Amino acid sequence: MSQETNFEDKFSELNNTKDSTSEFSQQDINSNKVMAILAYLGILVLVPIFAAKDSKFARFHANQGLVLFLAEIAFYIVLTIVSAIILAISWKLYFIITILSLVWIVFLVLAIIGIINAANGKAKELPVIGKFTLLK
Repeated sequence: MSQETNFEDKFSELNNTKDSTSEFSQQDINSNKVMAILAYLGILVLVPIFAAKDSKFARFHANQGLVLFLAEIAFYIVLTIVSAIILAISWKLYFIITILSLVWIVFLVLAIIGIINAANGKAKELPVIGKFTLLK
């Protein structure tokens, strides 16, 4: 019971990120939800970056999506290098690569959180990586 409560507390703490929805106009939010959702779909982050330059709401989500996308690319590069090293040692260690590959689930969860926030018209930072700002 105490472990379950501890996990819930940790998850709530992790997901308790800055909400800056009040900084955006309701008209901007309503007219740019689709652009904000596209920001979390991999390379489609480029669509709101270039097509919704004037929307602060879409730009906020484009920043979150861009940080997520770059984190995914960095992880893919690291995983590729580590996989090559592990396979050079022995193919019998392939299970380690499989376990490391499960980190993709974290990226999927972050993208889903971002999509839900965008669809609900909220400008809430993603857990862990949301504090980084690449776009202004």
